[in-house]
Amino acid sequence: MARKAQEGAESESRLCPMAEEGVSTERCGEAKSDPCMEGSPRWGPQHAGAKELAELYSSGKRLQEWICVILCFILLCFNFVSLIRYFSFEHTASIIISIFAGIITADFASGLVHWGADTWGSVDLPIVGKAFIRPFREHHIDPTAITRHDFIETNGDNCMATLIPLACMAYKFMFYTPDLIYKTYQLECFIFALAMFVTLTNQIHKWSHTYFGLPGWVVFLQDWHIILPRKHHRIHHVSPHETYFCITTGWLNYPLEIIGFWRRLEDFIQGVTGEKPRSDDLKWAQKVK
Repeated sequence: MARKAQEGAESESRLCPMAEEGVSTERCGEAKSDPCMEGSPRWGPQHAGAKELAELYSSGKRLQEWICVILCFILLCFNFVSLIRYFSFEHTASIIISIFAGIITADFASGLVHWGADTWGSVDLPIVGKAFIRPFREHHIDPTAITRHDFIETNGDNCMATLIPLACMAYKFMFYTPDLIYKTYQLECFIFALAMFVTLTNQIHKWSHTYFGLPGWVVFLQDWHIILPRKHHRIHHVSPHETYFCITTGWLNYPLEIIGFWRRLEDFIQGVTGEKPRSDDLKWAQKVK
């Protein structure tokens, strides 16, 4: 109850939907007038905070992304060929289970990272602030910025996150005996599926914000909720961005919302540390110059 009262006392601008959504203005409050048009911060590339955050993207960051993308896809290709090499029809059932478990784990991991970066921390933090938290702040005040990012900027950080497990997997294929690989094959399938979907998460996220020019097969996967659908992801982009954090497939969003997973986790952390969820996110949203 205290948390709800605290939220209600905050600026009405927190309740305004993103311009991308096309949500009725009644959702901004009980009155039919739109507080987003009455002095509250606007959203999009012309927002003062969005401009400042975009300018923090550096050449060093770009280099890191290029290196990570190249290494990641080399490892993905090597490990995929190795999995094919050691494939046996005896593994079919366990492969299906492993792939499904990998996708579910990737979806939860995407939610955990997304929730953590959205909710806690600051752009001013050393190293991680500008490099990793900055894109999350920019995304909330300019949701379509991601659609203007190229493949490298979109996927660089996710590729970096998978380098160590993919490198460990490649090491096993190079140095383990065939008998040992046979025994751990199901685990390798799980790790590969997990790494593949983690790698693709931000690309899938980008597609969920893209309303024109998507390939038919991407639209098909979205419509059948095999990957994150566009309408599904809009729910997250109603300020204050406190729900539906999973952005790989979005399969876990509803069950996690039903049990109040993120809310309970935030209440616990706030109770222990005294830190207020999404305070830095709100600061950037309210920036006017």
